[in-house]
Amino acid sequence: MEIFNPHFFLVTLALVGAVIIIAALLSGFIDRSDLPQVGVFLALGATLGPAGLGLLDVTLNSPNLRVVAILSLVLVLFTDAVSLSIAEMRRNAALAFRVLGPGTLLSAGLIALAGSLLLALPVAAAATLGAALASTDPVMLRGLLRRPGLPEPVRLGLRLESGLNDAVLLPIVLVAMSFLRHSGLPSQTEWARIGLDLFLLGPGAGIAVGLLAIAALEMIRRKTGVRRDYESIYSLGVAFAAFAAAEAVHGSGFLAAFAAGMTIAALDVELCDCFLEYGQTTAEMTLLFTFVLFGSSLIWSGFTVLSWPVFLFAVAVVLIRPIAFFVSLAGTQLDFRSRLLIAWFGPRGLSSLLLILLPVFAAVPGTDLLFSICCFIVLLSVVLHGGSLMLLGRESAMGPPETATTLAANGNATDLPATSTSVESDETDGVRITIPEMRELQQSGAPSLVLDVRADRSFADSELVAQGTVRIPSDRAVQRLTELNVPRQTWLFAFCA
Repeated sequence: MEIFNPHFFLVTLALVGAVIIIAALLSGFIDRSDLPQVGVFLALGATLGPAGLGLLDVTLNSPNLRVVAILSLVLVLFTDAVSLSIAEMRRNAALAFRVLGPGTLLSAGLIALAGSLLLALPVAAAATLGAALASTDPVMLRGLLRRPGLPEPVRLGLRLESGLNDAVLLPIVLVAMSFLRHSGLPSQTEWARIGLDLFLLGPGAGIAVGLLAIAALEMIRRKTGVRRDYESIYSLGVAFAAFAAAEAVHGSGFLAAFAAGMTIAALDVELCDCFLEYGQTTAEMTLLFTFVLFGSSLIWSGFTVLSWPVFLFAVAVVLIRPIAFFVSLAGTQLDFRSRLLIAWFGPRGLSSLLLILLPVFAAVPGTDLLFSICCFIVLLSVVLHGGSLMLLGRESAMGPPETATTLAANGNATDLPATSTSVESDETDGVRITIPEMRELQQSGAPSLVLDVRADRSFADSELVAQGTVRIPSDRAVQRLTELNVPRQTWLFAFCA
C-alpha cells in the first residue's frame, strides 16, 4: 500500500498556495465590484476539476473531503461563537430571539414541509434538509456586513443570526440522523444517548476545554507573557482540542467546538479580539479552500438531480425565508427596508453543505440525494444573494455612505489615553502623545479629529463612550476617512481604551 503520494501532496500544496494568493490579490477587487467571493473560488475549483485541468477530483467517498469538511465545520461553529458579544446579545435579546426562534426555526420547519410535499421525502429526511438550508452562511455574509452604508440594525440582526443559528440547527440534524438510521422511532436507549450527547457530553467537553484553556493562558500571561499573534493560534488549538475531547467521550465534537467558543466569548474578551484580528483570517482561508474542493466536481452534482419538483422546491426555499422573517420581525421597531434586508440576505453556502454532509459521512441511506439537492440550492443562492448586491449597488441597496457620527457624551475624550498621527501616514509614523499635548494641538486651531478605533467587541462590550469622537473600525480606517472627506492635513487622535 502506498502511504505517501508525492503527486497528491504537490497538488494539495499548490492548491493551498493558490487559494491564499488569489484571495489576497482579489480581495480589493471583490470588495469594490460586489462579486460573490464564494463564486470566484467555486470557479477556481471547476477550473482545477475533471471538467477543467483535471488536477483535482473530489468525491463524497474521498477521505480528504471528510477531513477538510470536519475541520471547516469545527471552524465555522467555533468562529461563530467566539465572534459573538455576550453583552451585545443581552442588550438585543429580543432581536436575537426573533431571528433564531420565529426566524430560523420557522424557516427550517417550512422548508422541511416543502420538502415533504414537493419531493415526497420522509419526515426525518425533510427535517435534515430543512435544518441545513435554514443555515445562513457567515463567509458569504462577510462582504455585506463590512459595508459602511449598511443600517446598524441590519448588521446586528444578520450577525446574531449567522453566529447562533448553526447551534440551533445542528441538534436538529443530529436527532434526524437517529431517525434515519433506525427507519422509525429510536429506542429509549437511543433517546437517552441523544440527550446525553446534546446536553451534556458535547457541550460539557467544550466548556471544560474552554475553561482550562483560559485558565492556562491567564497563568502564563501573568508569569511570562504571551505574544498576541500566538493567541490567535491558541484559539484555533482550543477549537480542535474541544472537538477531540468530545469525540473521545463519544459526544458531539461540533457542539463542543461551539461551546468552547461561547466560553471564550463570555470570559476572555482579549483572546476574542486577538482571534478576530488574526485567527479569523486563517479560518476564512480554510473555508475558501473547502469551496474550491466542492467546486471541483461535487457541488455541480446539483444539476444532475434537477427536475420540476426540485426546481419548485428551490424556489420555495428562496421565498420561505423572507416570509418567515417578515413574520418574525413584525412588531419590532425596524423599518421596512431593514426588515427587507434581513429577510432577503440569508445566503446558503458552506454551512448548509457541511451540515448535510454529516449524515452522508455517517453512511445514512438516501442522504446522497439530499446533498445533491442542497448543492443546487447553494448554487442558486450564490447567484441570487451574491448577484443581488452587484445589481443593486452599494448606495441604492444600503443608502448613502455614513456621515461622521458624534457619539453620545457618556465620558470625555480627554479622560482617555490618545495616540496622534497625521493623515499622511505614509510620510509620518504615528507617535504617542500626552493628554496636555493633545489639548495644546486642539487649542492651536489646527484641524483635528478624535477617533475611536477600538475593536468591535471591545466597543460593543464597553459602556465608555467619549464625547466628540468618530467611530472608525481599525480595519477600514482609510476607507472611512476617505468617505468622510477628512482633509489630509487633519491631526488624528486615535484611542483604543
